[in-house]
Amino acid sequence: MTASPRFTSAAAVAAAGVFLVAWVVLHAGPFDNEQIVATPVYETYGNAMERGEIPYRDFRLEYPPGALPVFIVPALVSDRGDEEAFRFTFEVLMALCGVAVVLLAGTLLCGLGATRERLVGALAVIALFPLLLGSVVLTRFDLWPGALTVAALAALVWQRERLGFGLLGLAVAAKLYPAALVPLALSYVWRRRGRREALVCLSVLAAVVLVAFLPFLVLAPDGVEYSIRRQLSRPLQIESLASAFFLAGHQLLGLDLEQSSGHGSQNLAGTGPAVAAILLSLVQIAALVWIWLRRPGTPEELVRWSAAALVAFVALGKVLSPQFLIWLAPLVPLVAGRRGLWAAVLLVCAMVLTQLWFPTRYWELALEFDALPSWLVLARDLVLVVTLVALVVRRPVGKRHLALRGGDR
Repeated sequence: MTASPRFTSAAAVAAAGVFLVAWVVLHAGPFDNEQIVATPVYETYGNAMERGEIPYRDFRLEYPPGALPVFIVPALVSDRGDEEAFRFTFEVLMALCGVAVVLLAGTLLCGLGATRERLVGALAVIALFPLLLGSVVLTRFDLWPGALTVAALAALVWQRERLGFGLLGLAVAAKLYPAALVPLALSYVWRRRGRREALVCLSVLAAVVLVAFLPFLVLAPDGVEYSIRRQLSRPLQIESLASAFFLAGHQLLGLDLEQSSGHGSQNLAGTGPAVAAILLSLVQIAALVWIWLRRPGTPEELVRWSAAALVAFVALGKVLSPQFLIWLAPLVPLVAGRRGLWAAVLLVCAMVLTQLWFPTRYWELALEFDALPSWLVLARDLVLVVTLVALVVRRPVGKRHLALRGGDR
């Protein structure tokens, strides 16, 4: 039975409440131990802006301009130097973004005409994902671009194409990864509304991104260039798929590995990892291009291929930090049919596997190449690859599942 708007609203509000409960639970017990936090870095940026310093010109940062609001707001609210107050305010902001993700996911599913079962199942996974992934959710700002990305897809599903592209532009300006969805969104509008409307929508997105970047391009072009180059030039991070195979070789064959720290992460150094990083990036680009060529023509196809694009971007990237799974949590559970069910189950497994080694065993992995976290990283990365396969491979779906999950195209 298709969920009514009233049922959808009630379910989304209830799921938002569950999300907040999960958020509170993350502050207790084992979740609160041995955290690896990014908020001190964000606080440094926020305090600098509070003093009147201009980002990219007066201090360097690796994030795009759309991320700046979530740094400056906690700095303005809290006293300078009060780390606890900054972190509290930052976490409140992220909790609000998480609530927005849940509510927007409900709006998107309503636009898809999802059944009650599909609606409840998808919202349950999204609401509970903080407990599945762990404390990394609290101290990273990825729920901010995540909320903007879901909002953009919801607008597209509800035939508000220009609004959707504007929101997608904001998401790209907040963190570059939503750019992986732009070709799919463009194809979707092109097929449904024609070339002219697609080009108008693309212009809206470009204008939003330009407005976000232009002041800093004028004031500090070198700083903006440094920010982008820093992201593109990152070496093979120790948690990536290619690194996981090197770690397996270390455990099984005694392969010598060298660790180096840089770009805000721990990485594998040497010729082999450098070549592997290039090859993995080529595979990532090839997978994304293949996904973009699917040219979605229905809302269900748009959601499915958008989820697939993000999974490919994450699973096949030369950097695979634990917080990248936050990007996947709002989208993968929204996919319809048996493939969506399996993809959601696999994503849950990937999150749990991540929490088994991060943050408690991270330094054993990064500094000592310890066996247990090495195998857990490999298992997590392979599960993400299987998730991608589940999303992209065509296979027959039974009528019963079509009825339960609202179709699988």
